Amino acid sequence: MNELPGIQHAFDLTEDERMIQEMVADFAQNEVAPIAAEIDEDHRFPKELWDKIVEIGLPGIPFPEELGGAGSSTLAYVLAVEEISKVCGSTGLTFAAHVSLGTYPIFRWGSADLAAEYVPRLISGEYMGAYGLTEPGAGSDSGGTQTTAVLDGDEYVLNGRKCFITNANHAGVFICTAVTDKSLGAKGIGAFVVPRNVDGFSLEKGEAKLGMRGSDWASLVFEDARIPADHLLGSREDGFKTFMKTLDGGRISIGALALGIAEGAYRESLRYATEREAFGKTLADQQAVQFKLADMATQIEAARHLVYHAARLKDAGLPFSKQGAMAKLMSSEVAMKVTYDAIQIHGGYGYTREYPVERMWRDAKLCTIGEGTSEIQRLVISRLILRDATRVG
Repeated sequence: MNELPGIQHAFDLTEDERMIQEMVADFAQNEVAPIAAEIDEDHRFPKELWDKIVEIGLPGIPFPEELGGAGSSTLAYVLAVEEISKVCGSTGLTFAAHVSLGTYPIFRWGSADLAAEYVPRLISGEYMGAYGLTEPGAGSDSGGTQTTAVLDGDEYVLNGRKCFITNANHAGVFICTAVTDKSLGAKGIGAFVVPRNVDGFSLEKGEAKLGMRGSDWASLVFEDARIPADHLLGSREDGFKTFMKTLDGGRISIGALALGIAEGAYRESLRYATEREAFGKTLADQQAVQFKLADMATQIEAARHLVYHAARLKDAGLPFSKQGAMAKLMSSEVAMKVTYDAIQIHGGYGYTREYPVERMWRDAKLCTIGEGTSEIQRLVISRLILRDATRVG
């Protein structure tokens, strides 16, 4: 298996989880790594790579067999995101957004008919999934959603805009939030399944990005877009709660994404440090570099514990909101620190595109923003620990 030197796995894995991890590690090294620099340089979404991801069954990992999935665990899915992200953050993000944001909400909160209609198609790759929450005037403030959904007979009519939507140009189905009753505040926000081909729905090109440039994104535009009334996820009053819970799980995914990026940068640094010579000896013989490598390994190990633990809690059906936020916060900030130090270890070469660490640093930054910024994670965590303290008191 493709383990990092000096870092052991935080948990024993089942045979199924280890098989998935080994399969995805091989796939990442043989299929993803060779084109990671090219798709970043060209800002290109690699459709051929996505087709291979579908072919080996990765989108179905955490979903039941009766819907076409593999019937495995959240942790197995996390391991897959982690392995891909070691070599390419863009591809890790594409995969994570499809599963945790584009597919899971329909599986978890959709009616039996909705799940049967869309989940198998998302697992098989007939559709790619995307999730529309962020708006030009409502990013971290999810409750500030301005997109509206008005019930008209047996249809909802949607109007508004969403921005920074991962996978948008290639998605066949979207999960989108919209206000159904402004007077109810957050309880008046619904979550809807929006097929790509509905009238009144269009896309606008996304902005050029700092990192994750091989991952697609675009803006969504709704102009009297009509969708069936039964495409509402859960009840009208539970829409805000539904997408907050979706984000809880998505934060585990981003934690795994950031963890993988950090591990990839650490691996590159370890290799470079043992090969590069300065002042008559290798960089690895320099104490300053040794200390950086020690910090990297320690921080990655701590992040892995948090990510795997949050995944285990989700698999066990136990509360994981706090642990998911902690995993995302810790892993994303570790990824920023590790990739920064990786560039330092590489010196001037680290600032060039000859080595992948500058790309990893750019990719890592998104992990501190997507699925809620680091500041939002601290807000979530503090509210939960203070709530628990009040209950104990």
